[in-house]
Amino acid sequence: MRILVAEDERLLADTVAEGLRHLGMAVDVCYDGDAALERVAVHRYDVVVLDRDLPLVHGDEVCRKVVADGGETRVIMLTAAAGIRDRVDGLGLGADDYLTKPFAFAELVARVHALARRARPALPPTLDRAGVRLDPPKRFASRDGRPLALSPKEFAVLEVLMRADGRVVSTEELLEKAWDEHADPFTNTVRVTVMTLRRKLGEPAVIFTVAGAGYRLGT
Repeated sequence: MRILVAEDERLLADTVAEGLRHLGMAVDVCYDGDAALERVAVHRYDVVVLDRDLPLVHGDEVCRKVVADGGETRVIMLTAAAGIRDRVDGLGLGADDYLTKPFAFAELVARVHALARRARPALPPTLDRAGVRLDPPKRFASRDGRPLALSPKEFAVLEVLMRADGRVVSTEELLEKAWDEHADPFTNTVRVTVMTLRRKLGEPAVIFTVAGAGYRLGT
């Protein structure tokens, strides 16, 4: 899952981003609306966590841009204003959800997961394929009933492959979905992560390399 956190309170932004990264999400951070517009023009985000009162370019304008692009990106708007009129105005801009500050991190995570499911074709919260079961909200993975101890990046790669439902996923797409903007596309980080993930999944193999194309999860 690729997330953008656009929040001008740096400590809050960095804390939220770090918490989401610990859950295996790829998170980019920016502190003003101008930088947020640059990010959404370059990257395909599943969810944008957007402070409404951003400097330089107001959060409302960022939200309008995301909505106008017509993609699958979902927006959860953050604000210190808790009035009904404020919530109505925020949702009227096209935001998919609205959360007032201060908020509980667990609630933000739950809302991000819910919005991410809406950003894709409908899939159940728990994914099952080839004996592998993945429960992203609970951060639980197993194969044939055996719990898997996966790192956040291994979990993220497995989730991308399972959501692809047998489609070949390129290295570039895995970088886009499971790593943030600081990932070096010329490293072998994807190959190494897939290799360790295969080892933890065990035999028979369920992740297959498609020469020149990427990886797919088989049956």
